[in-house]
Amino acid sequence: MIRWIITRVIGFFLPSLISSFFNNKEEETVGEINVEFKILDDRLGNDIPLPKFHTKGSAAIDLRTNISKSYTLKADETKLFTTGFAIHIKDSRYAALILPRSGLGHKDGIVLGNLSGLIDSDYQGEIMISLWNRSKKEFIIEPGDRIAQMLFFSIFSPNFKLVSKFDETERGIEGFGSSGKI
Repeated sequence: MIRWIITRVIGFFLPSLISSFFNNKEEETVGEINVEFKILDDRLGNDIPLPKFHTKGSAAIDLRTNISKSYTLKADETKLFTTGFAIHIKDSRYAALILPRSGLGHKDGIVLGNLSGLIDSDYQGEIMISLWNRSKKEFIIEPGDRIAQMLFFSIFSPNFKLVSKFDETERGIEGFGSSGKI
């Protein structure tokens, strides 16, 4: 009987304890940086929403088109779109990366024309997004559509040390899929 009670009590509380151990977001801290943000078009923040993190777990902010009317991106066409804002990261320990939205790439064949875009800490110009329609059909882009995302991250500046020879490793100079060989 005692064994049955202990099993039931542990069985009742254990999933909750495990869940709170792995999912306790309230106690986690997220690094923050100060980034200057300049609105370049009055529609941003009014007709077109400001960039934001959509969920608590979002790693990147969504970027939207800043166009006044619909645009049809033809098959295999590449076009540069404005966002209506500029940023200045200022701190050289950080940068931003423009990345494609997974749904647009997978479902519609819409990816970034440069595959990714690096925003250096000292860049102060408008954030621009190059879109490429790699599909065989036209794709209509509306004003304010979410077309890319921007991820902020910390960077490291290496101190290069000139050597004539590297220490030996198991991998050596093997690359391009060599670690996947059986």
